Amino acid sequence: MKLEEIRESVMQLTEAQRATLAADLLDSLPGILFDEDDGIAEARRRSEELAKDPSAGCSWEEIRRDLGR
Repeated sequence: MKLEEIRESVMQLTEAQRATLAADLLDSLPGILFDEDDGIAEARRRSEELAKDPSAGCSWEEIRRDLGR
């Protein structure tokens, strides 16, 4: 089966089925994105940003609310 045939078949699935398939396919791949410093530089940048402007952050409760929990 060619890739285009697979794509056409997959597009016949429901949105939920496609999302599940996409997640399964992504989980089957090795992680290819990484930071040389394991994200330390980004964490420091965000920490400095919050120190300069605390209103840029949000509380855990706000995150949970926004996620619909």
